[in-house]
Amino acid sequence: MNSPSKKRILFICTHNSARSQMAEGLLNSLCGDIYEAFSAGTEPSQVNPFAIRVMSEIGINISRYRAKSVQEFIKQKFDYVITVCDSAQESCPFFPGGMKILHKSFKDPAAFKGSDDEKMAVFRQTRDEIRDWLDREFG
Repeated sequence: MNSPSKKRILFICTHNSARSQMAEGLLNSLCGDIYEAFSAGTEPSQVNPFAIRVMSEIGINISRYRAKSVQEFIKQKFDYVITVCDSAQESCPFFPGGMKILHKSFKDPAAFKGSDDEKMAVFRQTRDEIRDWLDREFG
């Protein structure tokens, strides 16, 4: 259950497969005493296995996370609703439960084509960019 003393944050991305999932895991791990993070997608698919792998490298387990629709959260209240991709910002410009709406676009690591090692490098880069941004904004 949610704690009334924690600020609630919803990260939204198109597929809720990588960027928003990593943001949820990172914020809950880094600042879980202050924030309670959730994630959702405008067109949810499934959590990307590369996102799971790069998060486990830094000791954060998102293997049990699932892709969720923004519709699951539409009646809930959030202190922040943050879109982490341009497509989600365009398709979800207004979220009725959000007190403060933010947008920070990160490149989609799932769109990268290459070897598994190359994909891991791109996912690591996105993970680290999200972590750095969260540190600056919420840390």
